[in-house]
Amino acid sequence: MTDTIVPHVPVLIIGGGQAGLSVSWYLMQEEIEHIVLERHRKFESWRNNRWDSFCLVTPNWQCRLPGWHYKGADPDGFMLRQEIVDYLDGFAESFSPPLREGVDVTHVSPRNGGGYWIETSSGNLTADQVVVATGGYDNPIVPSYAADLDASILQMHSRDYRRPSQLPDGGTLIVGTGQSGVQIMDDFHLEGRLVHLAVGPAPRSPRKYRGRDATDWLYDAGTYAVTIDTHPDPIKALTQTNHYMSGRHGGKEIDLRKYALEGVRLYGSVAGASGTMMTFLPDLENNLDDADRSYLGIRKQIDAWIAAQAIEVPEEPPFEKVWRPAQEITEVDLAEAGVTSIIWAIGFRPDYSWLKVDCLDERGKPLFNRGVTKVPGLYFIGLGWLNTWGSGRFLGIDEDSRYLSEQIVGHQKNKLAA
Repeated sequence: MTDTIVPHVPVLIIGGGQAGLSVSWYLMQEEIEHIVLERHRKFESWRNNRWDSFCLVTPNWQCRLPGWHYKGADPDGFMLRQEIVDYLDGFAESFSPPLREGVDVTHVSPRNGGGYWIETSSGNLTADQVVVATGGYDNPIVPSYAADLDASILQMHSRDYRRPSQLPDGGTLIVGTGQSGVQIMDDFHLEGRLVHLAVGPAPRSPRKYRGRDATDWLYDAGTYAVTIDTHPDPIKALTQTNHYMSGRHGGKEIDLRKYALEGVRLYGSVAGASGTMMTFLPDLENNLDDADRSYLGIRKQIDAWIAAQAIEVPEEPPFEKVWRPAQEITEVDLAEAGVTSIIWAIGFRPDYSWLKVDCLDERGKPLFNRGVTKVPGLYFIGLGWLNTWGSGRFLGIDEDSRYLSEQIVGHQKNKLAA
């Protein structure tokens, strides 16, 4: 392999989403030459991998990309999908990044003498430094036993879901209660469709509490400024599913017990499937109780902050568990229950098979400190808990990208001085 005649760029950013372009924004301020390669279009996941009714679950004011804070008329509202795309497109137009769309990076490896050899769908190049901003949503997770289900049952991953009318008449089983699962469940419920929900161990959060959005209180209390290296339980922070709630209709709480009272059929975690039979673990009540403990823990945290600051705000009624399962249902014949479709909402796995650099652990997860790997000139951005809770979200990308750009600039200056 020779790399003497291929193009060279000081810094390559892989991924044209909000994280990669935020790093680009800072590098442009520092006049550091770089390019951004995006295999689809910029902000592709927001354009084409979200359902029609999708909206933010964090308030608009938290959209704070570099030099491009939300300036709309509804800072406490929750932007819809197209509004998010418009916001992001405005960000890109505000500084015209050196972005090349439709270019897929297929190989990155260390280069003799330093830097990196990169192979792409449009040719090869070399770079002194590489920023991986591809996110963690490459491969939708579908369990192996899904292949054993009867072919008459339509199966779909949440990434491909757009609206209830995509699914055939009859009941729909949604597997997973992360943010996607519960919001898709709500989509079906609001349309009067029969919906079944396999409830996993995801925690839940209050929405409005004591006169304000819960995220506003937590921001003021400094919760979102806690770094992973000072977190009291970093393992839990890194492995826990995001708390579920909704930004729909101005923001609302998701209490699955109330949905059960309104006709949503709840089960525990899926254990397996074959033909038309689906089996569930007897953990529904435990999962609901765990979600409530998380919910009450956040309320307690907010109460403590309010008391410490001597803020006068209304009290909230005591929490009440409005529904409990009469029994744990562990086996369902989907055909007899009228279920004609399943939506798998159990997440994604990143794909770093193209990254031939010693920067991953035995499970294939990146190893870094604030996005900086031990391999000189290689960085990650846009992942959860890169540094704080806001990492990977609109709230924390500015801080993360600014920090990485400082490391990149320092590395480049040291290279030039050598």
